[in-house]
Amino acid sequence: MGTSLATGLSKAKESAAAAKEAVLAAKAKLEGGRVDLSMLYVSSEYDYGKAVDAVRKATNNAPLIGASSAGEFTEKRVEKGSVAVGLLSSDDIKVFTALAEGVKENPEAAMRRVAANLPREVEGYPHLTAIILVDGLSGAGEEVALLTSYLSGHKLKVVGGMAGDDFKMTKTFVFSNDKVRTNALSACLLASKMPLFTGVKHGHTPLSEELKASRTKGNVLYEINGRPAWEIWKKETAQVARKRGIDVEQLKTPAEIAQFLTNYMLGLATGKDGQYKTRWPESVNKDGSLNFTCGIAQGAIFRIMDSSNLENQINAAEKAARIARKSAENAGHSEFAGIIVFDCAHRQMLLGDRFSEAVDRFKRVLPDVPMLGLETYGEIRLEPGEFSGFHNSTSVVLLLPSSTG
Repeated sequence: MGTSLATGLSKAKESAAAAKEAVLAAKAKLEGGRVDLSMLYVSSEYDYGKAVDAVRKATNNAPLIGASSAGEFTEKRVEKGSVAVGLLSSDDIKVFTALAEGVKENPEAAMRRVAANLPREVEGYPHLTAIILVDGLSGAGEEVALLTSYLSGHKLKVVGGMAGDDFKMTKTFVFSNDKVRTNALSACLLASKMPLFTGVKHGHTPLSEELKASRTKGNVLYEINGRPAWEIWKKETAQVARKRGIDVEQLKTPAEIAQFLTNYMLGLATGKDGQYKTRWPESVNKDGSLNFTCGIAQGAIFRIMDSSNLENQINAAEKAARIARKSAENAGHSEFAGIIVFDCAHRQMLLGDRFSEAVDRFKRVLPDVPMLGLETYGEIRLEPGEFSGFHNSTSVVLLLPSSTG
């Protein structure tokens, strides 16, 4: 049988009906094949518990992982306010799931509890890849990515993302089997006979000179170069924003500020020439400090990034897919069962009506390959030997070969 991925998507009004329609559409494509894993992404417009129950019932209680979302897509279409389902069927992949609560207060303890419920090795299935989904408002994205070494040591590949809530910024959820939880992380370990392949890319360029995070605590950046963070952010972006018709001093509402900050993120140097990891400042506090979706280290040197070149944003999707495909081809794989995408919801905001063009770039690289996509509040991609795997405003892809080759 090898490996197959089938997808379905629905915008039916009622939660259980939407989930059932999506999962049955995916099951039909499997043509009677068993379901080894359900992946479920649900808009905040729906009741998450009812959607999970419907998918579990339709798949004979197959293991499930998923999250609330800020946009969903498959190889067929791009949507917001929908339910998307991906069903994995494979003779070459074993699936294990786990969930832990309390990730905001103690991400290390949460990861330890997850690790205790997942195997460190699986006989006959030497390649290990973890999908990690995290409460998108926990501020623990970076910490969770760093702590994945608890799962299976240094040979583990990790992909995933932060749950969304359609930019309501109130509460996000992750799913594991029958459980629907906030302030939690959900993990799925894929133990496979063949390697799985990943890629990541963003389309931002540096705008400011180097700046220093002079006072931080957790995921809050209080001061830059000894001044209030929002004050410096406005100063460094005012000129380029003005050319786009934006007066930074007139940004008042949380929605206006969030949209603005989506265009001007924090960029941490990676040590590789010209490469940066982006961090999204999701909101501004009354004291002028900035809230991020992950921790910001005090003393960190960074630049403010510019995302205004939409062609770069669209090209980033294609580059991420090409990175994964090139790695697969180098390992002798040329036929693929599916592509799982964790794409930043900010990219959808930036691109607007052109977001579907970015999704089409995945299909350009991998034509006729089933695809399941989640719009996230932050992405995870960690390859063996890397020390930091949390990202913002990127496309992260997981590419599944159709057989052992």
